Formats: sequence, structure tokens, C-alpha cells
Amino acid sequence: MLNGVSYGLLLFMLSSGLTLIFSMMGVLNFAHAAFYMLGAYLAFTVSALIGYWPALIVAPLLVGAFGAAFEQLCLRRVHKYGQVAELLVTFGLAYIVIELVQLVWGRLAVPYGLPTQLKGPLFTVYGIEFPKSRAFIMLVAVLMLGAIWLVLTRTRIGLIIQAALTHPQTVEALGHNVPKVFMLVFGGGAALAGLAGVVAGNTYVTEPAMANAVGVIIFVVVVVGGMGSLAGAFLASILIGVIQTFGVAVDKSLADVLMLVGIHVGRGGAWDQFLRLTVAQVSPVLPYLLMVLILIFRPRGLLGKRES
Repeated sequence: MLNGVSYGLLLFMLSSGLTLIFSMMGVLNFAHAAFYMLGAYLAFTVSALIGYWPALIVAPLLVGAFGAAFEQLCLRRVHKYGQVAELLVTFGLAYIVIELVQLVWGRLAVPYGLPTQLKGPLFTVYGIEFPKSRAFIMLVAVLMLGAIWLVLTRTRIGLIIQAALTHPQTVEALGHNVPKVFMLVFGGGAALAGLAGVVAGNTYVTEPAMANAVGVIIFVVVVVGGMGSLAGAFLASILIGVIQTFGVAVDKSLADVLMLVGIHVGRGGAWDQFLRLTVAQVSPVLPYLLMVLILIFRPRGLLGKRES
């Protein structure tokens, strides 16, 4: 359960920025996982120069500045051509970032290690150690959720952002720079992905394939939670994290369930191999099965507010 919740909170750190960008701007950012990877690599370089804890702040800010510059120089120019053009330009950016990372840091994993304070177990449950690094990911994710909620609901800039979502012309008439607001939102979403890369890169592994490893699953989280719903993204992240983690640990199949009720599956039958597939073997596809069920029975997602 702890591993599932920690993995789910990491997914939320990734999906929260994507959800904010879509809910505020209507842009599905295909480069979001690339920002996550870029955050890990920048943290690896910055931590070697000034230490891990300063890198925890500097690296996300650098990724956020890069995202804001991209929105101003590229994404804003294609906005008038519709969502297809926006998808294509973010899709192209993802490939560019991955290639640049491989040119600068190489194609192999980099030795991005944990700081001394996060090494070792935090506590032991039934003889199994729970590492400090996973607990730190959980702490950062919860603090990030609280910070986002406070900014959006209790600050002036948060009210302006929410108003610009539904009434951009009115907000602009009141003297606010709506394009600048959107630039800050896109940069903030990129910074959140970069922060996830900083705290997860040394807990897992920092390599060029890390973007592709989470790129699809965060879109599954956003769809299951509901496009544009931050609360839905949080709920879906925890749900998918727990389902996938428990799925890996269950070594039972449909054949075992049928045997409990007195039905024996014959060897060599047409359905034999299918019925003997264990939950652990199909665990990688469980989030996608959940997404299919959500799209069938609740197309807007668990807590969706905005239709795509």
C-alpha cells in the first residue's frame, strides 16, 4: 500500500502540471514527460555543483523558464491554427528535448544519487524497509498539492488565472495581460514536471528512456481523473498507483479462481493460456483497462469538468 501510494503521488506530481495547462489553456502538452526528464538531468548537473537541496529549487525553476520561453516563442504563434497545431509543436518539442539530452549527457543512465539525508530506510514494516526517498516523494507531492490549492483559491494571481480560463476578454478589459498569464501557467506546469524529475530521478533511474516510461501513463491519469480536474488527477493517480502496485504482487489467475468454485480448467484448451495468465503478468495493462472502462461508463472522467 505504501509503495502504491508513493507511486501514485509521483504520478500526481506529473499529471498536476499537465492538468493545469489543459484546464487553463486547453493545450494537451505532449512534451510534459520531457520536462520531467529534463528536471532530473538538470538536477544531476546542478547538484554536482551546489548540492542536492539547492538543486531542488534551481532545477524546477530552470525547467519552468524553459517552458515559459517555449510558450511565448513557439506555442503562442501556432495557437491561432487550433489544437492540432499545438499538439504537433509540443510533440516535436518532446523529441527535440530527448535528442538534446542524449547529446549532452549521453545515452546511458547518469549516476544521479540520493543525498545522505535520504539514504536508508525510514521505518520497517513486517521486516520490509520503507526507504526515506519514497517518503520524501510523498511529502513533496502533498506539499505541492497544498501549495497549488492555496495559490489558485487564496491568492490574487490564482483568481486572475481562474477568471482568464472562462472570461479571457473580460480579464483583459480589466487591465490584466492574459497572454502573460498563460505563459506563467505553462511555465508553472513545466516547473511542476521538473520538480517531479528532481525528486524521482535519484529514487528510480535517470536515463533518456525515463520520459517514455511515464509519458503515456500520465495521460491515462488525466483521462481517468477528468480533463482539467486537479482533484480528479489526484484521485486517479492514487487509484492507478495502488492498482498497478497490488497487481504486480498478485500471482493468481482466473484458473485459480475457477478452481476455488470447483471448475477445473483443462490443459491444452483454447482458453487455457488466457485463463492461466496471472494478475502480475497483466498488471502493466491494468491502468489502460481502467481507462477504457471510464471512457465507456463515464466519458468525462471521475471528476471531469471540461470536455476535450
